[in-house]
Amino acid sequence: MRLARLIGPELETLLRENPSEVRELLDEIHPEDIADVIDEFGDLQASELLTELPADYAAEVFERLEEDRQRALAERMGVASATLIVAEMAADERADFFADLAPDQVEKLLASIERVDPEVAEDIEELTRWPETSAGGLMTTDYWSVDLTGTVADAVQVIRKGADESEVIDSVYVVDPDLRLTGVLTLRDLVLSEASTPIETVMQRNIISVPPEMDQEDVARKLAKYDLNALPVVDSSGTMLGIITSDDILDVIQEEQDEDVQKMGAIAPVEDGYFDVSFGLFIRKRAPWLLVLFFGGFITTSAMEHYDAVLATVAQLTFYVPLLISAGGNSGSQSSTLVIRGLAVGDIRSSDWWRVLIKELSQGLALGTLLAIAGMARVFVVGESTQLVVLIGVTIIAIVVMGCVVGAMMPLLLHRLGIDPATSSTPFIASLVDVLGIMVYLALAQWLLLDFVAKAAAAT
Repeated sequence: MRLARLIGPELETLLRENPSEVRELLDEIHPEDIADVIDEFGDLQASELLTELPADYAAEVFERLEEDRQRALAERMGVASATLIVAEMAADERADFFADLAPDQVEKLLASIERVDPEVAEDIEELTRWPETSAGGLMTTDYWSVDLTGTVADAVQVIRKGADESEVIDSVYVVDPDLRLTGVLTLRDLVLSEASTPIETVMQRNIISVPPEMDQEDVARKLAKYDLNALPVVDSSGTMLGIITSDDILDVIQEEQDEDVQKMGAIAPVEDGYFDVSFGLFIRKRAPWLLVLFFGGFITTSAMEHYDAVLATVAQLTFYVPLLISAGGNSGSQSSTLVIRGLAVGDIRSSDWWRVLIKELSQGLALGTLLAIAGMARVFVVGESTQLVVLIGVTIIAIVVMGCVVGAMMPLLLHRLGIDPATSSTPFIASLVDVLGIMVYLALAQWLLLDFVAKAAAAT
């Protein structure tokens, strides 16, 4: 962004006084830096800059802009200029762009592209038929493929002819006459083999692939598991449709992490940056969860009112409420975070619920005992009765065990129901455990201090 601010004024001057010199200035500048410059420009200036750039360079810049800015600039440039840029975009980026356009814009732009390059138009129609969050929505058709019956020399020739057309440069995919994926060649295979060697004898047949319907999170896990740079996408008959590259998976991971972090903070996900989101949208995203959590607090109040006689008789009980509910809420949040993370990376499955339950029960007992010792020491030091010391210790153990179990089981339950586990957000778990903790605390107090409460009530 700092570089953008340095070159931005010079670009603005050149656009105004001598637009033809803009191309010379950009020879040594990365497209990402020009995208930062465009973010600082208004729509009129940005569209003028894009139209002055070579179409292939402008496409690289355009790909790096936010979706709403792409739509605005495409409309500002007009169909003719937008066609030249969009036709040069990477296949997957182009499909994402079309997926966000209004139907009337899609129709006009697609018709214009079809006149310029029918193959690109056909490619757009093929890629946009898949959901954005699926493997088909992530894939690109920019890859190298060779016929099964060819030789190493044929594969090398394919690479030389299409050096700028593939998103990956270390893999060549081998297909049969029906375009079914049968193998893959690495550059290492090609370099170490004689030119006349048949492809069939050097290709790798053990291919890791994904179907186009697979969810993007599952795709990300598979690519990470096998440590690949790209994953081929094949349909049910084995026909190769495209590839998914690691840079697209990085975008998916960041997107999913952003969404999960917001959900775990009890905020409905927002895609734009903090300063790009309007005041009203933030209110709509935050208010519903806050209201749910706020009304959840009513249950805590009702529970305390139910045990009003106990609290009125033993005033000291009130002093330890914050200590106890924080222990339960914190332990529940820890367990929830660990399980959500385990589900996200594939370490935990819904069927593992009993193993998680046993582990959280044992951890809850250990952690609860540790905290109980500290809590009982605190109560004993201030000179409280032995009964109250025991009450605090027993309650802490019960609440921490309950917090661990609830915090771990809630994400698993939601996952089993097909709901994003991140929805069991930290504030939600904490509020639920707070309510249950108060009820446990006061119920135990009424039971353990029964004689004391009865005598105090008789005296009054």
